[in-house]
Amino acid sequence: MALRISARQFLRSARRSYPECHCIRQFSSTVQQAVEPTQPQPPLNERTTHFGFETVAEAQKEQRVAGVFSNIAASYDAMNDFMSLGIHRLWKDHFVRSINPGTTNPTNPQGWKMLDIAGGTGDIAFRLLDHSTLINCNPASKIIVSDINPEMLDEGRKRSLKTSYANSPRLEFLLANAENLSEIPDNSIDLYTVAFGIRNFTNKQKALGEAYRVLKPGGVFACLEFSGVTNPVFNAVYKRWSFGAIPLIGQLVVGDRDSYQYLVESIERFPRQEEFRGMIEKAGFATPGWEDLTGGIAAVHKGVKPLVSDAVEAAARRVEV
Repeated sequence: MALRISARQFLRSARRSYPECHCIRQFSSTVQQAVEPTQPQPPLNERTTHFGFETVAEAQKEQRVAGVFSNIAASYDAMNDFMSLGIHRLWKDHFVRSINPGTTNPTNPQGWKMLDIAGGTGDIAFRLLDHSTLINCNPASKIIVSDINPEMLDEGRKRSLKTSYANSPRLEFLLANAENLSEIPDNSIDLYTVAFGIRNFTNKQKALGEAYRVLKPGGVFACLEFSGVTNPVFNAVYKRWSFGAIPLIGQLVVGDRDSYQYLVESIERFPRQEEFRGMIEKAGFATPGWEDLTGGIAAVHKGVKPLVSDAVEAAARRVEV
């Protein structure tokens, strides 16, 4: 009897949490398209952005995103397990291997200087250091883990104690906003990474501009982010899972439905692959395209800051944000 009641509660909750849908009849399948719920609008004189499906004042988004990640800092890995069906660990391993950090060349004989943005828990940073050390035999590479959320950084410091990098000059934690990295000098970073973080930024284009500023000429911008599923049928199934199950699991496992509801809505709001590549190019980067992972549930985007001979021309094309 308890099992039946639990199943009924799951189904009722899933129906309530999934956005209203319209069905488009096709010869081969029925594809569901999410319709965003109507939300109150901020005053017309305020600059606005998206917080999930809500339209909010830019000044509010940073606070609300901070609240989400303060709530989930201790359960961050579990959250990514729910969001990716557990595959995020394989994606992160592939992401780091594709970058191949720590390779030696004449421009950085002292090792790579890396910056991991929105990387509070250290999940990507530890992988980058491990690859540099164990694969490329480069123990001189260093990384700064930056996050806007103190609780996420605290979680990263705690996790670092289980690694060989704790309290070493190779690992540094920095509380900073990705849209204003005033602590990082121009042209000082070899690799800028951001994994599952940029979709939460208030002004993504401004953050991309900061990435361009801090990278050395020839430096690499690399982003791993949830993206647009390419197969319509798979997309419908994944959305049903995302909107129906993930917020409920968040409520049952960590007692926080709202944070998980925002996270799935933020994926839906994030630019699709081609549009995001255009944003990276607008910041001044040369882009080779993107790589879809697991049918487009996630994608890897990369950009290279032009060498000095090309930098003036690239800067002239950039638009102030």
